[in-house]
Amino acid sequence: MSIEQTILLVDDYAPNLISLEAVLTDPSWELLKASSGMDALKLLLNHDVSLVLLDVQMPEMDGFEVAAMMRKNKKTQNVPILFLTAISKEDKYIYKGYQAGAVDYLCKPLNPSILRAKVDFFMQLDKQKRELEQKLREARSHLDAYQQEKARAADPDRHGRARQPREVLGPA
Repeated sequence: MSIEQTILLVDDYAPNLISLEAVLTDPSWELLKASSGMDALKLLLNHDVSLVLLDVQMPEMDGFEVAAMMRKNKKTQNVPILFLTAISKEDKYIYKGYQAGAVDYLCKPLNPSILRAKVDFFMQLDKQKRELEQKLREARSHLDAYQQEKARAADPDRHGRARQPREVLGPA
C-alpha cells in the first residue's frame, strides 16, 4: 500500500525555500513551495498536505494569520504546522505560535539534522494515520459487503434472486 505524503514549505525569501528543499528532499515525499500566505492557502485547498513548515514573518499575511485560517477550515484544521522564524524568538511569539496551532516553533538558522529529525517524526505519524485510515476504509467496505450478503440470504426474493414466472396465459 503506497502512502502519498506532501509537505508544504512556506517562506517569502526564496533562498530559504531552496535550503528547506535541499534538507527535506525524499523520494517518498512531494514538496510544495509557497512564497506567501495566500499562495500557501491556495495550495492547501488543492492538495492533501501532511505537514506545513511556515515562516512567521511574511508580508501581507504572516504565519500566525495563515495558521489561524488553516484552523478554521475543516480540510486543514488538523494539518501539523512547524513555525520557522529568524526574528520572532521571544517567548510571547513562541507562545502565540503554539496558540495558533503550531506543533513546534523553530528559530533560524535551522540545524538541518534537527529539522530533518522533527520532520521525519511528523511524517511517520502522518503515514501511520493514513495507513490506519486506509485499513478502516477497507474494514468498512468488507462490513458493508457482509451486511448486503446477509440481507440477501435472509430475503432472497427481495434481494435479487429471480422469481419463478407465473403462468399468465395458462397452458399452451
